Amino acid sequence: MLLAEIISVGTELLFGEIVDSNAAYLARELAARGVNLHRKSVLGDNLGRVVEALRLALSRADLVLVGGGLGPTDDDLTREAIAAVLGETPEVDPDLLAWLEGLFTSRGRTMPEINRKQAWLIPSSEALPNAVGTAPGWFVRTEGKIIVALPGPPREMQRMWRDQVLPRLPQPEQALSAVTLHTQGIGEGNVAELLGDLTRQANPSVATYARRTGVDVRVAASAPTADDAQTLAAPVLERVRRDLARWTWGEDGDTLAGAVTRALNGRTLGVIEAGSGGALSLLLADEPGFLDAAVTGDHARLITLGLTPVTLNTSGVVSEAGARELAAGAREHLGADVGLAVVTATQGPHAGHTHVALSAEGTERVSSLNWPGDAAQIRERASVAALALAYRALRPGGWSA
Repeated sequence: MLLAEIISVGTELLFGEIVDSNAAYLARELAARGVNLHRKSVLGDNLGRVVEALRLALSRADLVLVGGGLGPTDDDLTREAIAAVLGETPEVDPDLLAWLEGLFTSRGRTMPEINRKQAWLIPSSEALPNAVGTAPGWFVRTEGKIIVALPGPPREMQRMWRDQVLPRLPQPEQALSAVTLHTQGIGEGNVAELLGDLTRQANPSVATYARRTGVDVRVAASAPTADDAQTLAAPVLERVRRDLARWTWGEDGDTLAGAVTRALNGRTLGVIEAGSGGALSLLLADEPGFLDAAVTGDHARLITLGLTPVTLNTSGVVSEAGARELAAGAREHLGADVGLAVVTATQGPHAGHTHVALSAEGTERVSSLNWPGDAAQIRERASVAALALAYRALRPGGWSA
């Protein structure tokens, strides 16, 4: 199986000033194509360290993807590092230089002399055209191994990966089949106990991952062909689906908000949020069943939406009773078939206390939780809890399914 490593270059990545979304994108792309990614590393703009990392990566991987460091400035050092590792001297390629100068001319500008380094090539490298930027990539073949240098801006990197890199990569000898199940309402340890020895298998493999929407379970198998891989994974996948059916809300690219929409089955959903700052509405924003929302912490406004003064005075907004009344109010005052409410405290001694409730014809459900954290975490967890409650209450078979 083809072994790969990713090296991300950039001091801004190392210091956390920019999130390394490129490495995550490439990792997903490699996994989807059966390439075995062994390591990811992040380095600052230091020539010696990048050279050292490249040499080490080439000693253990067949494919090394280097992201960033292809700009025109003195701290863009990826080309220099690759050239140093291979013992080759970069030279300006006339065709690349003409293309680069043409980009600037087409924009009514004169190319700065410093940009000439973006037209460099070494004998082992092939230029990868950049359709949306000024930094060509490199595709380097050396002693049966491949180095790919990609630009840092995500839009440029992804376009170059799709259009230029993938057609040049050798196809792995092994095909990969992978399905990820999304669960809610069960802990990662409980999932591992239910699946038992399956999580200790190598091929097919079963792995669990804690996500903000619950626990994901990935079933993967590799084999000479895609059909063989699917056949190998099938009995394990069937067992995992059966054992986790009670908690599973979707697979692969499904979203929890989408699962709620499917469970609505044509009904409309109204939402009232108090304290969650619109986090729930944002998750539902693109769903066709999402009818209307009210996001407010104002007590007078909440009373017009269904919160009773008695509950406000005796229990407060962030209470089980408050959530129930506002869920019913979402139906009555927003005109929805189903009402969903979330009330949460993000500050003070009760920060993390959350109540979510659902009201529909013949159905009323409420759930309470207390997850301390910062305000953003509390809002996110409260919105996910509301979606999970809605899915469990509305799915075929009902609450106990």
